[in-house]
Amino acid sequence: MAWAPDYLTGQEFADYLRVHDDVDEVEFAVDISAASRAIDNHTNRQFGIVGAPEARTYTRWHYDYERGRWAIGIDDLMTTAGAAFTIDGTALTDYTLEPRNAAAEGRPWTRLVVARASSVQPTGCEPELGGTALWGWTTVPVAVTLACRLQGSRFNSRRDSPYGVAGSPDQGSEIRLLARVDPDVGVSLRSYVRPRAVA
Repeated sequence: MAWAPDYLTGQEFADYLRVHDDVDEVEFAVDISAASRAIDNHTNRQFGIVGAPEARTYTRWHYDYERGRWAIGIDDLMTTAGAAFTIDGTALTDYTLEPRNAAAEGRPWTRLVVARASSVQPTGCEPELGGTALWGWTTVPVAVTLACRLQGSRFNSRRDSPYGVAGSPDQGSEIRLLARVDPDVGVSLRSYVRPRAVA
């Protein structure tokens, strides 16, 4: 898997649409890619993984006064293989990745919390946290695959919907296709939407 991949193969999409020829193969590829990026945009994240540990820098520290610890939001992370973090260039080894139950629930860690006992502590200045890791998701959630099928099929049928109108006014089934993801896509992805970071 790669970073920001397509969430379906052409064959999987053809099977979903019950199409048994390769006439529309190129169109299907476009529908799948467009649906995958629509999902990324809707959820404010992607569901692939980098091919090798990658260095990134993070800002916007938050001090949790109730727990007496510094925390910072990080990109989705599901494996600690090859992971290493620094604060202002000094190695950080005493930290916790949260949410704590993320791995058990098949979800990524999205926050790094520095232990109170850590000899390396941030000052709150930006940027300070450096991280090298295999960022991303190790598997694509089933809900994302379903969402790609639904949104891809909507894009595929769009060429038969002039001016964004589908159905027949004569039979009372006319609907206007709105400029957002399919409502069922929104439902299936509701628990995967990540709050958009404010710069």
